[in-house]
Amino acid sequence: MTAELVRGQNHPLSGTRLEIRVSAGGPVVAGATLAGADGTVSGADRIAHPASHRLPGLEVSRQAAADHRLAVDLDALPEDVHRVHVLLALPAGAGGPTSFGALAAPFVAVTELDGAEIATYTITDLGAESAVVAVELYRRQDAWKVRAVGQGYAGGLAAMLQDQGLERALETAAAINEAVTRGTARAVAPPPPRTAPDAAPPRPAPQSPAAGSGPVDYRHPRRATATPPAPAPAAPPAEPGQPPRPVAGDANGWTMDERLYNQVWGMFEDLARSAAAYRSAVDFAESRLEQELDKVLSDPATRVGPAADAARAEARARQASLVEQARAVLDRDLAQLTAEAEVVEHALPPAFARWDNPVWHGYQVPLETPMALRLGDLHLPEGTGLRIPMLVRLPLERGLWIDSGRPTGFESAVVDATELRRLAMETAVAHAARLLAVYPVGDFTVHVIDPAGAAGTALAPLLRTGALKEPPAAGAQGVSALLQRLTRRVDLVQMAVRSGAADSLPPDVDTAEQLLIVNDFPHGFDDRAVNQLRYLADEGPSVGVHLMMVADREDARGYGPVLDPLWRALLRITPVPDDHLADPWVGHTWTYEPSLVPAGSDVVRQVLQRVGQARQAYGI
Repeated sequence: MTAELVRGQNHPLSGTRLEIRVSAGGPVVAGATLAGADGTVSGADRIAHPASHRLPGLEVSRQAAADHRLAVDLDALPEDVHRVHVLLALPAGAGGPTSFGALAAPFVAVTELDGAEIATYTITDLGAESAVVAVELYRRQDAWKVRAVGQGYAGGLAAMLQDQGLERALETAAAINEAVTRGTARAVAPPPPRTAPDAAPPRPAPQSPAAGSGPVDYRHPRRATATPPAPAPAAPPAEPGQPPRPVAGDANGWTMDERLYNQVWGMFEDLARSAAAYRSAVDFAESRLEQELDKVLSDPATRVGPAADAARAEARARQASLVEQARAVLDRDLAQLTAEAEVVEHALPPAFARWDNPVWHGYQVPLETPMALRLGDLHLPEGTGLRIPMLVRLPLERGLWIDSGRPTGFESAVVDATELRRLAMETAVAHAARLLAVYPVGDFTVHVIDPAGAAGTALAPLLRTGALKEPPAAGAQGVSALLQRLTRRVDLVQMAVRSGAADSLPPDVDTAEQLLIVNDFPHGFDDRAVNQLRYLADEGPSVGVHLMMVADREDARGYGPVLDPLWRALLRITPVPDDHLADPWVGHTWTYEPSLVPAGSDVVRQVLQRVGQARQAYGI
């Protein structure tokens, strides 16, 4: 399962022989530095670049190109190397763009040797920078992880190398640029597989029909099947002159759930690009109007009088015509996407569906975990009637922060602070209920920290149906005990995974996925408890311990910047509609709407009752 990283987020690496694939909107130089535990580079011999493209355990391209493939063998790196920084830089003096802001956002994928993606990262928000540290592979407690960095440097390659502690950074940067200028393009081949006397031969890679030899191999890298996926449903014939009728599940995928997931994300991308095209057209029309009006005013002969009035009227008419044409195209796209959303919504499984979807009336406890979960809906101001489901992959790669503070959207004027805290906890319970409902019996456990007992009403559905195995932890002593237990679980599972002894865990360790709901943070937390919470947020997701914070950041302002990494590690969502999410393609500000239970609905209680009955039947 691919982890889609955001800036600052990390992800564990299961293997040590990797490829790092880079795609950019134009030619870039790709390289890497080998750094010690303090993050500094000891010398130019620790930099892989076009003039010195091979180092122990590392090989990079020898020329600037739009696409790169870097080969990494972590086991072959020198013992004192603790960090590998992957660098991207624009070639100097090549006549191309001088800043990343003029290119499409670079995309980086860390993959296994068979091409299976481990983690991806789209480097957004670059402007005047001409060099950037894309990702970092780093060693922590004898295990390797990848972190999305995205640190740009307007001073270019020399400034970036100097920031990593390299002496004579200017000379090294000049040598790299000279090598790029005179070098020849060459693709980097992956390192040859290691062979053992009793090892099976490697499976041949799938070949496309253009390869010219043998039939197409449809085997998925991580699936034991050699049969191609079934074709997607065919769209019914459209009326003459009308667009094709939408069909649920017409995206690529091996299962219907995977197709629906990919289709939803395709709708999200289509809406983002359609809105971007409309906004660009409006901006162009406004800019053209200003230029034409300035031209009229700059000439004394046409500044006043009937001719000037006519010229201004014509300019405004042209501007209105351009905006009208752009709006017509956008309305056409919105109508098509709205029709597709209506069809898709009725076909979604429970994990992807709204609480008012009829699919919940026939809910049965699943036998396997779904690939994603719905957290709410997203929309743009150009099409407020069109809602795109916000889906996140399972298991959760990041914890959730349900912000009970003052929102920035239109709801901020009509909801008081007390009501926001109540809605925030109800939102947390709704998400917890959905997680319990979509996991198989016994595969998910929920814990709650409620130091002051303020969330009793919101927690009632979980308590009455037995979804909580134990009452919420209250008071400083209860907080400390629960955090200590979950921290111990993270430590034990990490050690078991690293040593390959997962079967040797103590019998009291719950191996199910864990969700910790924290209410009224930081009330009831001392410094030690705060550090434990930060540890769980950082290390917990990789071993099945997930955090859901219900908190107002202002309540914890006394900690200052100490808690900034905690907030950044969590995905912020709100209990009321709020404008705070941005897409990685064009940077739109999206309005997020939480997935709430309709007023007066009993669906959550009914679903949790079925979960409780299934647990009783299994003796859990």
